Amino acid sequence: MNKFTIKLFATLRERAHTAELTRDFPDGTTVGDIWRQLVVEFPELGGHRDSVGFAVNQEYVEGNFKPRKGDEIAFIPPVSGGAGTPAYVGKITIGRNRIDVPALEREVADPAAGAIVSFTGTTRRDNAGRVVIRLEYEAYEPMALSEMRKLAVEAGVRWKITRIAIAHRIGVVEIGETSVAIAVSAPHRAEAFEACRFAIDRLKEIVPIWKKEHFEGGEVWIGCQTSHPPELDT
Repeated sequence: MNKFTIKLFATLRERAHTAELTRDFPDGTTVGDIWRQLVVEFPELGGHRDSVGFAVNQEYVEGNFKPRKGDEIAFIPPVSGGAGTPAYVGKITIGRNRIDVPALEREVADPAAGAIVSFTGTTRRDNAGRVVIRLEYEAYEPMALSEMRKLAVEAGVRWKITRIAIAHRIGVVEIGETSVAIAVSAPHRAEAFEACRFAIDRLKEIVPIWKKEHFEGGEVWIGCQTSHPPELDT
């Protein structure tokens, strides 16, 4: 038997009245099998299969994926902004691997675009008089991805852009490495510049991603960036 940690979010959490549980399953069990067993245990979850995403160790998987002992399994309801997302919204990702900025720029390249603007946020050594050793990022991933999609859509509503893509890292990010990158293409450079600036500013304001600064002699969480979400200009 294999022991798995299972996480539920949003409506699934409310219907099961728990956010996390531990269960044992035989070797060869798929995430689809685990979901079906949960529906038996929690009948309130029934009827959600077509809209629930499967994830293992924070990576989306198909229903036939077979997790290994100790894996963390998450069942994720649809995030707002997933369905009906405009074609100009490219890849929106959160991950632990290094961000490939040139690949992000290729993601937004298009014959209709006359300009590509990218922003790359890197971890710096000095902050508030302290020597920073590294940064560590944490996210409420389903909501963070949802909010990143929303701001990407909003950028396309405000400016005539061709495509936008966003990548953010979580976990430990060493000094000098990229923690966030945004690429925007547009027919003209002004729109690309404005949309890219809006996207990074808005991301810092509302997306539930937090960072802990490790410095010589201690560590500190850098303020919650979702404490006072600002109103959008109309």
